[in-house]
Amino acid sequence: MPKINGNEIRMGNVLEHNGGLWVAVKIDHVKPGKGGAFAQVEMKNLRNGSKLNERFRSADKVERVRLEQKDQQFLYENDGMLVFMDNETFEQIELPADILGERRPLLQDSMIVTIEYHESEALNATLPLKVTCVVEETEPAVKGQTAANSFKPAVLDNGLRIMVPPFIDQGQSIVVHTETMEYSERA
Repeated sequence: MPKINGNEIRMGNVLEHNGGLWVAVKIDHVKPGKGGAFAQVEMKNLRNGSKLNERFRSADKVERVRLEQKDQQFLYENDGMLVFMDNETFEQIELPADILGERRPLLQDSMIVTIEYHESEALNATLPLKVTCVVEETEPAVKGQTAANSFKPAVLDNGLRIMVPPFIDQGQSIVVHTETMEYSERA
């Protein structure tokens, strides 16, 4: 695995540090008036989700880890475990449902999900950027409420509650952005 200098750490890099795998979440480059510059890095543990703040000087060497990414198809959920299938080898794996966190309701049958592996251990799962959902319940549009920034609450077919523009009605399909968990466009 390649070693990089402390000032070469970028957001999203996966590092091996203190015997664990950490992803860099936030980085501030600090140049104090006295002493050398350093990078203040906020990291999140990929295995247990704990956070850590660490200072890295440019002379510090850090082990950078490359995760292998595989696109796998979601099959079903069984006792809190999500079952995915590799479309090339047809091998099935089970991952805990909390690997997706708050994005779990957006997972749909037969959806292709990118799973990141370190050696043979699955560490992270990423949904496609946009998902199509159906509006189950929302208030009717109020006549004259056409202001650009007005939104109304809606409940989607997966139970998720989001804000939608006033022109969206019950039964319509909409596209939801999976990173921000917000309305994106009509489907």
